[in-house]
Amino acid sequence: MALARDTVICFLLISTFRISSAAPANAPEIAEGKEQTTTSIDVIDIGSRRELFVDRFLIDHLEGASLRLQRPVDAGPVLHFELPWEGLFCGYATVIRDDVVYRLYYRGLPVAAADGSVNESTCYAESADGIHWSKPKFDFYPTDSGEKTNRVLADAAPVTHNFSPFLDTNPQADPSQRFKGVGGTVESGLIGYISPDGIRWKKLRDEPIFVASGWVFDSQNVCFWSEAEKQYLLYYRVVPDGVRAIARATSKDFVHWSKPVVMTYSDTDSTLPSHQLYTNQTHPYFRAPHILIATAARFMPGRRVISDKQAANIGVHPNYFGDTSDAVLMSTRGDHRYDRTFLSALIRPGIGAENWVSRTNYPALNIVPTSDKEMSLYVNQNYGQPSSHLRRYVFRIDGLAALHGPYGGGVMTTKPLTFSGRELALNFATSAAGSVWIEIQDAAGRPIDGFTRKDCDTIIGNEIDRVATWKGNHDVSRLAGKPVRLRIELQDADLFSLAFR
Repeated sequence: MALARDTVICFLLISTFRISSAAPANAPEIAEGKEQTTTSIDVIDIGSRRELFVDRFLIDHLEGASLRLQRPVDAGPVLHFELPWEGLFCGYATVIRDDVVYRLYYRGLPVAAADGSVNESTCYAESADGIHWSKPKFDFYPTDSGEKTNRVLADAAPVTHNFSPFLDTNPQADPSQRFKGVGGTVESGLIGYISPDGIRWKKLRDEPIFVASGWVFDSQNVCFWSEAEKQYLLYYRVVPDGVRAIARATSKDFVHWSKPVVMTYSDTDSTLPSHQLYTNQTHPYFRAPHILIATAARFMPGRRVISDKQAANIGVHPNYFGDTSDAVLMSTRGDHRYDRTFLSALIRPGIGAENWVSRTNYPALNIVPTSDKEMSLYVNQNYGQPSSHLRRYVFRIDGLAALHGPYGGGVMTTKPLTFSGRELALNFATSAAGSVWIEIQDAAGRPIDGFTRKDCDTIIGNEIDRVATWKGNHDVSRLAGKPVRLRIELQDADLFSLAFR
């Protein structure tokens, strides 16, 4: 059947999203929705990019299928903050995978203090696998007795309150500035730092690279080079109307920044998020850098859970058990809006009073691969307690969310799209009885000869990278560059991502 090359036929689809009221409390979240009408008028060029199901970017129609938030496996503590210059109030961690080395940065703070205290420092650990960590000792900032420490930045208040480094992937970056970072408070502005190796840091200049007024910066403010936008992005703390929220600015050189814009949220359609967001942790997803993932800390001020007796038993500081917090998933594709497809927690507080104190369960910046099958997110836990530590949570690769089909079957049809490549690779999982089928249609929704549902070889298993075939044929190159739709049918199955290549 011939494809229309230049004309996309628009039509109306009625989509009904169903949510089972009988879902167990620990079931993965189903993206909520109501009956709605959408009109497909544009063709999305995905090229050979990987697409994840963290939002509805590709989705035109769901019938029986749904988007489900996935929850990770708790892999336990990986680093304890036991050194004298670390302590109870370590936080604002960043994990960077630098070729074969994983680098970890976090605030050391052994005593409760105001933001910008001279007791704050930036501590460092490293790992060969992201699982087993060590704390190298340097002579940069020794103790009073001359003992080497794992501090890579100190005597730099208020930068060390919230210092947040990144590996600069800008192809034009000066090798002597391979790593960059920012830190500071509203009084100082955000101060820029540079490093050739991620260990030896110095100021980029004495003046701040970014200033703002009001209640800003007193959290982890994150920068990175956006491969998709070809510029540096900054996501930082703002507090419109007393609600902790996020603003964004851009720069071509890391020094001169655009006028900031306060982000909006799809669930509120405003600049006020539905809950306070203490940190944003926005970063490019490593397998799809055009998608920015935010593993934000959701803060519930005044929502006290534990009693005075429980607080005394776990040894938490008396000022730090009047609130609760957890981690949520957001995403953005480089505009001024966060998608909040999933409102439930990505990471819930664990069992035990120690997990229900103020400013705990705050994710570190960046999700990183820790094998060819899994990726890790690190979380600060037991804040304000002698047992303060960093914990690792494990997802399958691309497994933050999934397109889910129940046992009775479900279908997702994409918006019209164009692609480049010769084959379609899937990251998916089925039950022993489950299956996935893919039909390629023209823009009007007509099955294309050779790529129909009947032609598709049944896809069964649990794989990160399975190539779809139709009667044994994997080559889809004759359709490349032409507007098509994918009709994906799932029975007791999850699809985490897809990519033409």
